Amino acid sequence: MVPHLVTALKGPLLDLEKKILDATPAIERWFRMEWQEHTPPFYCSVDLRNAGFKLAPVDTNLFPGGFNNLLPEMLPLAVQAAMAAIEKICPDAKNLLMIPEQHTRNTFYLQNIARLSSIMRHAGLNVRLGSLSPDITEPTTVELPDGQQLVIEPLERTSRRLGLKNFDPCSILLNNDLSTGIPPILENLHEQYLLPPLHAGWAVRRKSQHFACYDDVAKKFAKLIDVDQWMLNPYFTKCSGIDFQHSTGEECLADSVDALFKKINKKYREYGIEEKPFVVIKADAGTYGMGVMTVRDAAEVKHLPRKERNRMSVAQEGLPVSDVLLQEGVHTFEKINEAVAEPVVYMIDRYVVGGFYRVHTGRAIDENLNAPGMHFVPLAFEHTALPDVHAKPGAAPPNRFYMYGVVARLALLAASLELERTDPDQEVY
Repeated sequence: MVPHLVTALKGPLLDLEKKILDATPAIERWFRMEWQEHTPPFYCSVDLRNAGFKLAPVDTNLFPGGFNNLLPEMLPLAVQAAMAAIEKICPDAKNLLMIPEQHTRNTFYLQNIARLSSIMRHAGLNVRLGSLSPDITEPTTVELPDGQQLVIEPLERTSRRLGLKNFDPCSILLNNDLSTGIPPILENLHEQYLLPPLHAGWAVRRKSQHFACYDDVAKKFAKLIDVDQWMLNPYFTKCSGIDFQHSTGEECLADSVDALFKKINKKYREYGIEEKPFVVIKADAGTYGMGVMTVRDAAEVKHLPRKERNRMSVAQEGLPVSDVLLQEGVHTFEKINEAVAEPVVYMIDRYVVGGFYRVHTGRAIDENLNAPGMHFVPLAFEHTALPDVHAKPGAAPPNRFYMYGVVARLALLAASLELERTDPDQEVY
């Protein structure tokens, strides 16, 4: 299913689709060569926005928590990708310890853990769950709405290894984004593979670093297929030392927003785009759509109302926000049943394994959809493998999905560069 586009499928995106389809052999070879130089994260999800004149990633998550939203038909793809990833890391791997987030009462998230566990078991691993929560002191069974059960156990640490009682894993898969910091129990594990590495967590990671790496990737890719990289890449900048509660740093915000609007307006004029531009301000660290604000004029960030300042001052886990990413807003003109939607693409290793539309009935085309009230509609990604180069641009679902997969893999490649550049043990590379 390709949802109806308000733009009636016309404009520069069709030109981009045609260029991507015409260059498919060159694109796939380019990715193949890049993956010889760089190691993809173990898994990743990418939020895309399709404006009709622009298709760009707006967020990249290295601890994806929505595997339960993928079509069951996609699972064989996910299992094959997991097998390929494990083969590279630890070919004789037998046991896998998975460490989930601590909010064990969120049944949607726990269904994601159940789905992820199933994928890893089908890939040939014994999977058990260990919790960082001090409240888990003995094996705890959690019932899921579909009748499944999860058993979450307390972690056991020796001087050099981490495991569970009578369970010594070769690899440890984090599905916990470490927003509150790196727990000492995860440090100095030199004999086991930690996936993703600790510096992928929000205790270290910054969105501005990711999009700086995406800039580099997008430039190379745009040159490869001869397009304006702006069609794939949102402008961004960063402001530090912000204190929303005490209105500190408002000048930096206002000046930076103003500068972004000037750059965006220039592009809108160049392509004859009549939509009203906007800028998204978001915490430079953290996820779950917290600490996100849409502005349509630089004046809006001066003298913010108290309610808005309170909302922006804390991110995930109640952590204070002092650094923010200012990103060119990308409209989403995709709709499902008249509700605004955006595609989210899931990958394991370097392979696209599925995706879904994030849909929100209460949000507009220029607003953040990662908010309470959202729901998910699976993408029929079985079509991605065979794009139809002879189809009329904009008319074939497989071609749209192939484009999503290409742009998501650009963000995946950017994430691999980001992890290399921020690795505390640089000599590994």
